[in-house]
Amino acid sequence: MTRKSVQPPVSPPPPESLLRARWFDGRSTRARPVTLQLISGPAGPSLRLHALDDGQSLELTHGQVGWPERWSSKRVPMRVTVDLGPHGSLQIDDVQAWQSMLTSAGRRASVAERMQTQLRVLLGALLIAGIGIWAFYRWGTPWAAAEIAHHVPLAWEQALTERAMEEIDTSFLKPSKLAPERQAELRAGFAQLAALVEPGEKDLQPYRGYAPPLTLEFRSGMPANAFALPGGTIVMTDAMVEEAARSKAGDTALLGVLAHEIGHVEHRHTTRMLVEQGVLNVGLGLALGDVSSVISFSSSLLTGLAYRRSHETEADCYAVAMMRKAGLPTKPMTDLMLSIEQTATGGDPGGEGSASASAEDSKPSGDFGWLSTHPATAERAKQLCPEAEQK
Repeated sequence: MTRKSVQPPVSPPPPESLLRARWFDGRSTRARPVTLQLISGPAGPSLRLHALDDGQSLELTHGQVGWPERWSSKRVPMRVTVDLGPHGSLQIDDVQAWQSMLTSAGRRASVAERMQTQLRVLLGALLIAGIGIWAFYRWGTPWAAAEIAHHVPLAWEQALTERAMEEIDTSFLKPSKLAPERQAELRAGFAQLAALVEPGEKDLQPYRGYAPPLTLEFRSGMPANAFALPGGTIVMTDAMVEEAARSKAGDTALLGVLAHEIGHVEHRHTTRMLVEQGVLNVGLGLALGDVSSVISFSSSLLTGLAYRRSHETEADCYAVAMMRKAGLPTKPMTDLMLSIEQTATGGDPGGEGSASASAEDSKPSGDFGWLSTHPATAERAKQLCPEAEQK
C-alpha cells in the first residue's frame, strides 16, 4: 500500500497581521470591506487583500502598488490612500497600524520621504547637494566648457565678435589715433608671432585643428590695455603703445602682451566662459547652425565676463612659449606691466611730463569684466621674470 504524504494545513495569518480597510475597486462607487496583509519580499513588501463581502482575493507585487509617502509623527494624516492602479484604491483609517505593518514588512522609506520626516536627513541632503553644486562649478563646469569648445564652430565665434565689436565701438572705444605707419609696423610684428602657430604644435595650438585668422585692431578712448575676442580678433589701445614708449619697454614688450592675448584666443577662453555662463546651454544647437538668435544676447554678456585665474596663467605660459620660440625676452613685458601698475596707483615712474594716463584715468572704463581680472602685475612678473632671466 502506497502511503500518500499529507500536507499540513496552511495556518491563517494571525489576526494582528491583518488590517481592515475599504476597497474601491473602480467598478462601483460602493466601498467594499476588506482585510489586507503585507508580505515581506526582497524587492519590498507585496500586498494581499481579501474582500469580506464575496471572498475575492487579490495579491499585488511591490511594484504594482502606489505606496503612499510616510509622514512626520507630528503630522499624522486622518487616513491613508493606497493606489492599486487598475484595481482601484484602498482607504485605511488606522494609519498607525498601517505604518507599523510597513515597518514590520521591511519597507524602507525613500530618501525623499526621509527628507520630509527627518530634519537631519534634510540638512544632510542639502549639504551634499551644496557640495556637489560647488564641486561641479569649480571643476565640472570648466572641464565641460573646455570639451564643448571643441565643437563650437569658428564661424559662431567670428559672428559673435563682429557683433561685440559693434557694441564696443559704439559704447566704449574710439578710432585709433596712431599713425598708419606705426600701426603697420606693429601689425608686421604681430604677423610674425601669428606665423609661429603651426598645426599640431601642442604648446601653441592647444585645440587641434583650431586655426582662427589672427587680426590686430587698434582703438583709443581707454587706458593702457589689450584684450582678445573669440575667433582671433585682438584689440590693443593707443595708451598701451604710448606706455611702452614712455617706459622704454619698447615693441618687444608689446609683442609679449600680444602673445598673451593670442594665448587667450588659442585656448578659446572667452568661448569657454560663455559656455560656463550657460549661454550655450540653450544656444549650442544654434551654434552648430543658425546663430542669429543667440549672437545678440551673447555679445552683450561678453563684455561682462571675467577670465578665471587659471585662464590668465595659461595665457602667461603661452606667451612665454611663444616669445621663446620667437627668440625674444619676456622681461620687457613684465617691465611694461609693472610700469602700468605704478602709474595706475599714482607712482608715475616717468616723472613730470609723462604722457601716460593718470591713476584716475587708468582704471578700465565701461563694464569690461575681462579687463579687470588679470592677476596683479607684480605676481605675473614673478611668473615670467625667471623665464626672462634665462635670455
